[in-house]
Amino acid sequence: MTLLSPVLDAAAPLLKPLFSLWGSPVTLLEVIAFGLSLWMVRCNMRVQALAWPLAILSSLLYALLFAASQLYGEAGLQFVFVAFSLWGWWQWLRGQDAGGQPLTVAALSRTEALWVSALTLAAWPALALLLQRATDSTTPWLDGLTTTASLAGQYLLGRKRVENWAVWLGVNVVSVGLFAVKGLWLTLVLYAIFALLSVAGWRAWRALLAPRVDAAPGGPATPAAA
Repeated sequence: MTLLSPVLDAAAPLLKPLFSLWGSPVTLLEVIAFGLSLWMVRCNMRVQALAWPLAILSSLLYALLFAASQLYGEAGLQFVFVAFSLWGWWQWLRGQDAGGQPLTVAALSRTEALWVSALTLAAWPALALLLQRATDSTTPWLDGLTTTASLAGQYLLGRKRVENWAVWLGVNVVSVGLFAVKGLWLTLVLYAIFALLSVAGWRAWRALLAPRVDAAPGGPATPAAA
């Protein structure tokens, strides 16, 4: 990946080890990205639009970190995240639902869930094979899985679908294993925290779901199913 060499050379000061964690170096870049990412998830849980510019900054930093670690799928994914974050920022500020109303936290319909699942499962092997044949990635299938599932999670987050947290939980659990293989221990800790926050985010967003009336007019309302 010689095309990345000038970028990595320019970022060399950020990639110098600050300290070691479990025998692997931790860089200033990783520390800064760690802090920004935690702040971003906190804002997501509270449905605060500040999450999106924080996502852009942390994604750019992680793109450098992953490229330096030969996780090219993850590195490329960060630039897709930047584009998705710009789109998601707009969605949260100006987006509308099918009825023309501002977006609110909602659950996927069965059809939407099937489409998202099918597209993710189709994209995973395609990306994994691309990484296997076009790069020197040592973990193309794990890298490809987290990349494609993350795109699904980012889309669902941008549309304020509560199921985004379930997708992120799966991504974060697999990523813990991936970063263990690469020795990115601080990032591994971050994604372990992300996994716990995904559960908390799921609970927080479920509480924001609008009530649905299942009975006749005047009957009791029940929470919408996620």
